[in-house]
Amino acid sequence: MALRTVLADPMLRMLAGAVALAAIVPAIGEGRAAAQAVANAAIFILFLLNGLRIARSEIAMGVRNWRFLLPLVLWVFGAMSLGGLALATIGAQTLAPAVALGFLYLGTLPSTVQSATSYTSLAGGNIALSVVGAALLNILGVFVTVPIFLALGGSGSGAVGFEVIGKIMILLVLPFAIGQLLQTHAKQFIGRHRQKIAWVDRFAIAAAVYVAFSGAVEQGIWQRLSGVDWLVILLLVLVFLAIANAGAWFASGVLRLTRGDRIAFLFAGAQKSAAVGAPLATILFAPSDAGFIVIALLLYHFAQLVVAAPIASRLAVSPRHADSGDCAAPTTRS
Repeated sequence: MALRTVLADPMLRMLAGAVALAAIVPAIGEGRAAAQAVANAAIFILFLLNGLRIARSEIAMGVRNWRFLLPLVLWVFGAMSLGGLALATIGAQTLAPAVALGFLYLGTLPSTVQSATSYTSLAGGNIALSVVGAALLNILGVFVTVPIFLALGGSGSGAVGFEVIGKIMILLVLPFAIGQLLQTHAKQFIGRHRQKIAWVDRFAIAAAVYVAFSGAVEQGIWQRLSGVDWLVILLLVLVFLAIANAGAWFASGVLRLTRGDRIAFLFAGAQKSAAVGAPLATILFAPSDAGFIVIALLLYHFAQLVVAAPIASRLAVSPRHADSGDCAAPTTRS
């Protein structure tokens, strides 16, 4: 039942469609420039909408709750980044360099806002704290993902120069800042068109995935990655997912957070954002590498939803030790 619910997710269907379209009709040659231009415009609009939706009051509230936010930031951008580095090192023994590097890139990304909040709600957690925590992680991710990635040995198109930094500022930071400035005036518009705006989000992410995966298809991804390679990638993704969930739950127990806050910490700390990762990959990496690097992210994004659904259901019906700080990891029913 949980798998059926996940497969019905519109975002997953659009991601699958983007990958399938890239496999059949990749954006190569002259078409790549046109597809990249469309993706860049969609990315700009995506981060503009993020700026419009994330209330400044929520940002201020999250900053004040340092007992929750600071450990969450250290977990997501510190421990998870190091975990990604470890898996990238292991993967490099058998996988193509760009594919292995994708695990380091995955580890440095922020969490996803929508699904983290949805599963926190389903599990009976602190929804407001989940929204604020995941939103702040996304804001920080725009600024810290690339420096952390580089500091741990990653690289973009040879090096991250002023051109890449300029693209990040223009396509990610500038529209978010504009959205924050216009937020008060656009509040009613955002409220009236929330469902339509969600489709804009999905299109922007799918467009970035299409451009990135087109590069991988052009470079012969189906010939370069064997069945064993795909099995290794999936295994490493599942290991990373297990570490993320168990580690986030354990860390929240050590912090002695209330049960509702622990649930918010779990889903904000274990999830990774394709909404940031896919667009950023098209900016940071060369077209020949971007599609290989996001493979781990795309598989993780799917797997995290498959795993999160039963975990949330289990937490919703198991209120034992609600505020005891018990460090036992949540389990799923067979």
